[in-house]
Amino acid sequence: MSLFKEAARPCRASSARLLSSKPLRQQKRCFSRTHAVRSPLTAEEVQGAHKYCVALLSKYDRPSYTLSSFIPPHARSFYLALRALNVSLSLIPETTSSPTIGLMRLQFWRDSVAKILAGNPPKEPVAILLSSAISELHQRTEGQARISKGWLTRLINAREQTLTNDPYTNIAALESYAESTYSTLMYLTLQALPMTSVTADHVASHIGKAVGIAAVLRGLPLVAFPAPQPQSPTGGGSASLGLSGGARQGAVMLPLDIMAKAGVKEEEVLRRGAEAEGLRDAVFEVATRASDHLITVEQMLSNLREGKDVGHDFEHEGEEGHEYDAPSHSRDSPLDEVNRAFGVFMPAIGTRLWLDRLQEHDFDVFRPELLRSDWRLPWKAYWAFRQKTI
Repeated sequence: MSLFKEAARPCRASSARLLSSKPLRQQKRCFSRTHAVRSPLTAEEVQGAHKYCVALLSKYDRPSYTLSSFIPPHARSFYLALRALNVSLSLIPETTSSPTIGLMRLQFWRDSVAKILAGNPPKEPVAILLSSAISELHQRTEGQARISKGWLTRLINAREQTLTNDPYTNIAALESYAESTYSTLMYLTLQALPMTSVTADHVASHIGKAVGIAAVLRGLPLVAFPAPQPQSPTGGGSASLGLSGGARQGAVMLPLDIMAKAGVKEEEVLRRGAEAEGLRDAVFEVATRASDHLITVEQMLSNLREGKDVGHDFEHEGEEGHEYDAPSHSRDSPLDEVNRAFGVFMPAIGTRLWLDRLQEHDFDVFRPELLRSDWRLPWKAYWAFRQKTI
């Protein structure tokens, strides 16, 4: 028998057995559910993200860029990333062609928060620097200091109102918006120091409300007369949405109760600008509320220097992130805590300067000078920081 036949015989026998047996069940095909393990952030990625955030602030938020030098070096990267996030959120209405796309961008940032806090951020410069700074904070404090996920999410959620320019029903609604944005920015920066102090949070709350109210006033001309819609890469954009010439509908973002009291009509503002009847009176009343918050802070600091308490309760104590039940082992007095965190409060200086300029121009918020950065801010902030005064 040939070697070929000897080799073929067992193969034929084996084939017969396979044919006579039950057919084998075919294996089901499915996608793998395992996730690729993302490598840690590289030094080059973090350095590139840092440059990006600095450039973003330098272009769109010059005061925050200038005041970054007053933040302690170990918390500065977090401050820059957080303020860059605020700029990115504020630019969404201008850089998207519809509120729907804007909502998608906000959802991206909501989804990114958990990844950022876990040290696994999306490949986006602001997210990378923010995640890196939070990781450094955890290492520096051995995991004791935490950045509030709720506050980051609240900062993002608050920006949803600006997508459609929903009006503030009253001054309290405007203050609530300022609390959810600019006060929250300060709370988060205090956490990065780290600083857990009811007095520091109380000061931050009032300053943030003043800064937020002034920011809405400062942006009123830009919202009333917005720039054309951005064009899509395919040449569509606003024209595809039926808006002729890329025009966007303006809005007057003042509290409705104050507009009614001053006799301001939105259509008159959109038609006549600064000459609209009652507009300056309405701006004056809103600006007065911002000024009142700064005056309150001045009184609080004065009371602390005299060895008294701040003079009134913190209205947000007991809310998320404002629990102070744990006994403090620090020997710092409330005044010491405020002085140690004073760099975080520097936006009050820029806001005071802007409100003074607004008053000089008789509350004509449409004056082009009010849209420019104040050249006095660096040295005014320097002296305020040294003297610990607002």
